[in-house]
Parts: sequence; C-alpha cells; structure tokens
Amino acid sequence: MTTSNRDNRCPWCLGFPEYIRYHDEEWGVPSRDPAHLFEMLILEGAQAGLSWAVILKKREGYRRAFANFDPERIARFSAADMARLRSDPGIVRNRLKVRAAIGNARAWLDLQNREDSVVEWLWRYVDGRPQVHHYRSLDEVPATSPASEAMSRDLRRLGFRFVGGTICYAFMQSAGMVNDHLLSCPRHAEINAPGSATQ
Repeated sequence: MTTSNRDNRCPWCLGFPEYIRYHDEEWGVPSRDPAHLFEMLILEGAQAGLSWAVILKKREGYRRAFANFDPERIARFSAADMARLRSDPGIVRNRLKVRAAIGNARAWLDLQNREDSVVEWLWRYVDGRPQVHHYRSLDEVPATSPASEAMSRDLRRLGFRFVGGTICYAFMQSAGMVNDHLLSCPRHAEINAPGSATQ
C-alpha cells in the first residue's frame, strides 16, 4: 500500500506500526495454512475482553512461549509448562486462557484425526470462499454473524474454549474468511483482485 493511500486505511489499525503492518499484509487475506489458522484461533481466544492491539504486541511472546504454535507440542504441555506460562510476561497470563490454549491444541489434534482437512472443515462455514462485505464505516461491521455462531457451537461441542461467536467472527476476519475492509480502504479491492495472494 502506497504512502498516498495511508489515510484511507481502515481507521482501527492506525495506532502503531505493527498494527498497520498487520492490516496491510495479513488481516482479511484468505488463509488456508493450517499452522496460521491454529495460531489465529489461539490468539483470538487470548484477545477475549482485551484489545487486539494488546495481543498483537505480545504475538512474538506467544510464539516463543507456545512452541511457535505447534499443536502437537502444546498438547503435551505439563503442569510445569502451565506454571511457566502463568509467570511469562510475554503473554496474557490469565489462568483460564492459558489452560484453554493447551486444551484447544488437544482439541485441534482430535479434529485433525476426525476430518480429512481441518482447513476445509473451518472454511465450510463460508462455503469454501471468502464472504466479501461492502461496509462504508466501522459502525456497519458486525461483531458476530450466523456463520461465526455456528462455528462457535461446533467448536465448543468438540471441546474448544474461548471460541464464542464474537471470537469466531474475529477469527474469520483475520483468516480472510470474510473481507471486512471498508470500501474506502485499498485493501478491500486488493484482496478481491483476481490472483491475489493467499496465506
């Protein structure tokens, strides 16, 4: 995105450079990378009750503390690992969120064993293709949707935690299952362009 387009970005991202970079390079880009999808599911769960800016600033801390988001390694975390995480200032140290991240790694592996593709299982909530929205202001962007509520119900049934409808909708935004860039933002059209990159 050129400097001349900077003022047209979605206004929520303008707080600090990492936020702008996340908006410009990652948010809303369709992702079919299971490692990235797992990372975003864990991070969105950590966000509950906080701002995404807080989590984004701690993202590298999460990668370091949670074995670079390797679900097989996280699923084997012990009580000692739990204690280590609870004392790590690089992450959100909430006991329930830490426990949920470990449990969600185990639930992710169970889901992998049940389904041919976790990626396709997740993308089925949008029929396998991004939902492109045409919002003109942040007030129009919803916090949840029927698809995210359905995803939430199914994930909770499978043992996932911190996956409410709002968290699932934020996950769908981050994974590019929905394109919620405002119409005035150049990224809205760039992501929709034929041949645009996926993660």
